[in-house]
Amino acid sequence: MTVLLLVPLLLPFLAPTLARRTLDRLAPATALWVLTASALALAGACVAALGALVLTGLLKLPALATLGELIHPLHTPSDYLVLPAAVAATGVLTLSALTLARSAFRQTRAFRTARTQADRRPAAGDLCVVDSPHPDAYALPGRPHRIVVTTAMLRSLGPAEREALFAHERAHNRAGHHYFLAAAELAAHCHPALRAVRDSIRLAAERAADEAAATAVGDRRLIATAIARAALAGHDSPSTRPDFAPAATTGPVPQRVAALLAPFPARSRARRPAALLLVACTVLSIAAGATGVVDFHHEVEVAQGEEGP
Repeated sequence: MTVLLLVPLLLPFLAPTLARRTLDRLAPATALWVLTASALALAGACVAALGALVLTGLLKLPALATLGELIHPLHTPSDYLVLPAAVAATGVLTLSALTLARSAFRQTRAFRTARTQADRRPAAGDLCVVDSPHPDAYALPGRPHRIVVTTAMLRSLGPAEREALFAHERAHNRAGHHYFLAAAELAAHCHPALRAVRDSIRLAAERAADEAAATAVGDRRLIATAIARAALAGHDSPSTRPDFAPAATTGPVPQRVAALLAPFPARSRARRPAALLLVACTVLSIAAGATGVVDFHHEVEVAQGEEGP
């Protein structure tokens, strides 16, 4: 049981490399779904495994076993492995919960500030212009969706580039990319290796919006130019937007510009081994975690006297 519960804790370390290769070989919108679903599944399996390890360690203590209505403390093959693993799992879960709560509080406060600022300004359709000396533009979720742009950003772009930038941000709101970014942030707090996957998910969201904007505008070079100029204008400028509010200036902009200017590559099935490996890794993690949890439940039933050993 203990060995199976360690599998969901180790497999996520393979995910960052597989995520980057998946993004390179799949269409951005498809990669975004695959990466986000995999990250959430890996995070869920990790949390379930950590929880089972914690409960295993707790139920080995006579006092807690009595509270759990166990006839005898939980039996495991080796206390030398189980008890340290349970202590480590307790520490990891506690730290993850604290960092997640702090991040959620910070992001909620940033969202409320941005939303209040946008609602106080007159809007032209979905566009909200904020008077600020710092160039910034982003897609703000909520009801209704808004595209928030500062006056400094507007002054940095030409008329056609502004429309290209707005098309990019509208693509974010239309596709609900803030949900993917929020899911990536949640997964990143469940396992340290998933922080790198979060970066790949953010890039996938930006690439998907780039392609959607290029299709809407009909000029890939214009989208690339608008993104590059907006990124240069907003370089080192402070921003109060929440992390789950996507913006055209985030991510590795040179890589995105190069992808827009290059011919769109044909992606055949033969070029998708990384995506298949990522899915296989995710399925294996879920299967190992589920099997470990089922075995743990069986051991608890045995200790309760509901089943024979």
